[in-house]
Amino acid sequence: MNGLVVLIPIALLLGLAGLGAFFWSVKSGQFEDMDGAAMRVLIDDDTPAEPRPSPAERDDKA
Repeated sequence: MNGLVVLIPIALLLGLAGLGAFFWSVKSGQFEDMDGAAMRVLIDDDTPAEPRPSPAERDDKA
């Protein structure tokens, strides 16, 4: 019974901390674009990335 006196307030504080973190994330805009990241995966980028120069090529230019 003495354990419940300690565990119940801890559980309530953790629940309030989680609820506060959720409201903070909503307020800061974390959930504004739910479909953007999912759609970005499907976009086919036709332009190839430029190759990065090797260290030897970078030394030659310097």
